[in-house]
Amino acid sequence: MTATRHGTNVSAPARPGRRRGSTWFIYPALTGLLVAGLAGSVLLGTVDIPAGTVARIIVWHLTGHGDPTGWSASQDTVVWNLRLPRALLAALVGAGLAVSGAATQALVRNPLADPYVLGLTYGGAVGAVAVIVTGVAPLGGATPGVAAFVGALGAFAVVYTMARAGGTLAPLRLVLAGMAVTYALSGVTSFLVLQADDPGTTHSVLFWLFGSLAEADWAALGLPAAVLAVAVIALLAQARPLNALLLGDETAASLGIPAARIRRHLFLIIALLTGVMVALAGGIGFIGLIIPHATRLLVGSDHRRLLPLAALAGAAFLVAVDIAARTALHPQELPVGVVTSIIGAPLFLWLVHTRARDTTGL
Repeated sequence: MTATRHGTNVSAPARPGRRRGSTWFIYPALTGLLVAGLAGSVLLGTVDIPAGTVARIIVWHLTGHGDPTGWSASQDTVVWNLRLPRALLAALVGAGLAVSGAATQALVRNPLADPYVLGLTYGGAVGAVAVIVTGVAPLGGATPGVAAFVGALGAFAVVYTMARAGGTLAPLRLVLAGMAVTYALSGVTSFLVLQADDPGTTHSVLFWLFGSLAEADWAALGLPAAVLAVAVIALLAQARPLNALLLGDETAASLGIPAARIRRHLFLIIALLTGVMVALAGGIGFIGLIIPHATRLLVGSDHRRLLPLAALAGAAFLVAVDIAARTALHPQELPVGVVTSIIGAPLFLWLVHTRARDTTGL
């Protein structure tokens, strides 16, 4: 990493031996993978619809050009109201979780951290599961998604209060407080699941806990898109202070960067971003952990390049995972979180092995 005294050039280098310009192709490559994944997600499913028909349906809805009598109403519903919103939601949630993971790792200066460590995911789980199991809908008839968002913010408030007990938001206290809250909320979630006296309710709870994109619709896309855009812009605006946090609070302070204030703002952004994604898709693990790891291997720890790349990689990854979840055991659909765990665990072990040979960076 490099830094100047006045805090105007705090950055982290790319991986040793890799020039900045040598990674330019990664962005268009990932964009191509994302587009291909979105196309595959819309084309593949239990209902076989020709690719030409799919294309004509989308063009007609976007531009008004074409003959809507060339396909059935059921085909139109499947493509436009089911598959396309689900594919786009997968991209948004994947990008949001990856960006949240990268920001969490900077927040606590630990490459093994993700939103799970801060208790945010299980906070959302408690809120959603409580509504599903008890049937009680607080806040004027809140849905499980709304309850999940409130639960995630509640977990954020508890962790923040506990971590601030010493007067400063120290990384170690954040991790310890987050883990304590995570274990406590995990126990509450398990207790609520045991109280479910209906097999259908239990199935719904477990499917939500492991992540699902089945409830995607056009109305659900606006909020995550807006929150993701605001979060990425806010984090990119703080990219140099984020890089400075990796150097330690003392070094950041010597560069004129208020580490405590940056960390508070960062924690709030992570809580909002994670809360929205968990509310819409349930508990999907490993994306916030492995995607930042993988992107650091490609472009280093400079957040000006890491954050956009993590968003692209996370979006492409979850779109591909969702395709696998829908088609691997056709006609049965797997929870998305199960697939990310199956893929993520060995991939993470490989990334750890790879990074063990590289002692620089985060």
